[in-house]
Amino acid sequence: MKFISPKVDYALKKIFGSEQSKDILISFLNAIIYGGNKTIQSLTIVNPYNPGQAMSIKDTYLDIKAVLANGSVVIIEMQIARVTAFSKRVVYNLAKAYSNQLGIGENYLTLNPVIAVTITDFVLFNASQDVINQFVFQEKNHKFEYPDPELQLIFVELPKFHKSLSELTSLSDKWIYFLKEAAHLDNIPDSLGEVAEIEVALNIANQAKMTSEELDIVERRGIMLQDEKGRITYAAEQGEAKGREKGRLQEAIALVMRLLKKRFGELPEAISTKIESLPLQELENLTEEILDLNRLEDLERWLDEHSPS
Repeated sequence: MKFISPKVDYALKKIFGSEQSKDILISFLNAIIYGGNKTIQSLTIVNPYNPGQAMSIKDTYLDIKAVLANGSVVIIEMQIARVTAFSKRVVYNLAKAYSNQLGIGENYLTLNPVIAVTITDFVLFNASQDVINQFVFQEKNHKFEYPDPELQLIFVELPKFHKSLSELTSLSDKWIYFLKEAAHLDNIPDSLGEVAEIEVALNIANQAKMTSEELDIVERRGIMLQDEKGRITYAAEQGEAKGREKGRLQEAIALVMRLLKKRFGELPEAISTKIESLPLQELENLTEEILDLNRLEDLERWLDEHSPS
C-alpha cells in the first residue's frame, strides 16, 4: 500500500472534508480539541469535497470548515512552511469566521464560538515543547478565562512530535502520527487500525483507491507546495546572509571611524559620509592604510580614489 500525504492541502480536504468523513473529523477534533473525550457527537461539513468530482489545482484550498451540533464553528488549516505574518493571518481567519455569522442588524446573541485548528509542518512556538498548544482569552494577571469562550486558537506543530508507533498511547498521538507519517507507511499498523476512524482515513488516503486524475492533482499540489516551501526557505537564508553582511559592514565602519578619530580627531561630515558609503572590501583596505595617511588631505585623496563613483 501507498498513502497520499495528509500534509498536501488537496489530500487533507479529501480525507477530512468529504461528506463521508464526518466520523473521521469528529474523532480527529475530539482528539485535538478535547483530549480524546467524546465531546463532539455530530457536525456538518461546510462545502464538503465531492470524491466523485476531482477538484482542479485552481479549485483546491486549505481550509476545512465544520459546524458542530451546538453551533460552534471549526476551521482547520494545514500550513507546510512559515510565511510572513502567518500568525496574524490565523487570527484574521478566526475573527472573520466569527464576524461573518452576523448580518447587518442581527443580534450578537446569535454568535457562536469559533475554534481554529492550525496544523504546521514547522515549529511556531519555541517557548513550548508541547505538540498541541491552545490559546483562549483570559485575564492577564489572574489567568481566569473570559466569560464567553468565543474564540480559541489551537496549533498542532508536527516537527515536535517524535513518538514511534510503539509509543502511541492517546487518540491525539495516533492522529498526529497519521498526519505526519501516513505517506511513509506501507500498510495499516495495528496501533492505528484499532481506531476505526483512522483506518477509514488511511483507506481514503490509499493511492490504489484513487483515480488517475486525483493522483495527478495530489502529485502536482505536493510539488507546488514543496517548491513554495523551498522558495520561502531560500528567501529566509538569503535574508540571513544579507543581515550578516550588513552587520559586518556596520562593524567595519565603526572600526574605521574609531581608528581615524584617534589619528586625526573629529572628522568633517563630508569625510564621514564618504567612509559610510564605502563597500566592505574598501573599508577593510582602509584599515590597513590608516597608518600611512599623515594628514586629512591624504585621507580625502584616498577616499576620492576608492569611493564608489
